[in-house]
Amino acid sequence: MTWDPTTIALALAALPALNGLVNLFLLRAPDGPAPAGTLVSILIPARDEAANIGACLEAALAQQGVDIEVVVMDDGSTDGTPDIVGAIAARDPRVRLIAAPPLPEGWSGKMHACAQLGAAACGTHLLFIDADVRLAPGAAAGLAGHAVGHGLGLVSAVPRQRIETIGEGLTVPIINLLLLGYLPGGGRAFTRLPGFAAGCGQMMMVARDAYAATGGHGAVRTTLHDGLKLTRLLRTRGWRTEMVAGADLAACRMYRGFGESWRGFLKNAREGMATPLGLPVWTVVLAGAHLWPFALLPAGAAWLALALVFALRAAVTLRSGEPAWTIVLHPAAVVVALAIQWTALARVLTGRKEGWKGRSYAAPEPS
Repeated sequence: MTWDPTTIALALAALPALNGLVNLFLLRAPDGPAPAGTLVSILIPARDEAANIGACLEAALAQQGVDIEVVVMDDGSTDGTPDIVGAIAARDPRVRLIAAPPLPEGWSGKMHACAQLGAAACGTHLLFIDADVRLAPGAAAGLAGHAVGHGLGLVSAVPRQRIETIGEGLTVPIINLLLLGYLPGGGRAFTRLPGFAAGCGQMMMVARDAYAATGGHGAVRTTLHDGLKLTRLLRTRGWRTEMVAGADLAACRMYRGFGESWRGFLKNAREGMATPLGLPVWTVVLAGAHLWPFALLPAGAAWLALALVFALRAAVTLRSGEPAWTIVLHPAAVVVALAIQWTALARVLTGRKEGWKGRSYAAPEPS
């Protein structure tokens, strides 16, 4: 075989297509009922979430098949968040509202809120969700049953992402594309290595004994990316973790519009691909598969490469329950993703702080 540019582009496209095919086959919905005696603590850190928290709580309280409690941590909100939660708690004793103590030095805001929620919870299983997540009625029972039935310390899923603007369509779908196209095993439990771990901070259930034994969010207190760091921690300590299909478990609208999406992904990129050693490799891998073939047209191998990457994107999009119209944005979405990563790396290297909901976070150490 001659490794000319078109052949290299085809190989770079075939790698995620094959890996994605395997991962889509392996990806399963959670199975098994929650055993008797299970209590799921649904834990919600909330900072200025007046627009979301009411609907989030109503969906959480509609859970079926398992006993639940719902604990909301008001993390210094300046809007009506605590009033909305308090009104719901007054009519449903399963809801508790607690206030976050001042943020200690060396903690990120969400990790501190989650740690406080974990300490306040009474459940056998701790289901951490974001305030913009809307759980389906069987989500808590399904996740708990799957965790117990498969001996998992942590089980997580990416909710079905509600995407309503072009700006969101250019950013949000990259989550599932990277998870299913580029992570061997897609976060399933048989991939026991910590480096193959995956989780989604939007919806993550941890068994109480695993959480206590590993130190939970307190052990990853500086991170902004608990979906990755907490899952890797558990695997390092010998606990099994798994990603399951999330499209039928919950829905979430992460961001509203391009500006908010850019800022949110920029914050998270600092602990993901945006490293001095990793990002050049990721740029070659992503641009080589998803963008370079356009420059090599009309070569037959370039057409085949594009067919593979669009087939992958279409399969992931449909399986994830994301809007089909986002598929045509795929090349631009890859450009935006790489632009976010390089911007994040530049800010890390210059020590720039990122802000989110009124807090600033120092750049992590470059690695």
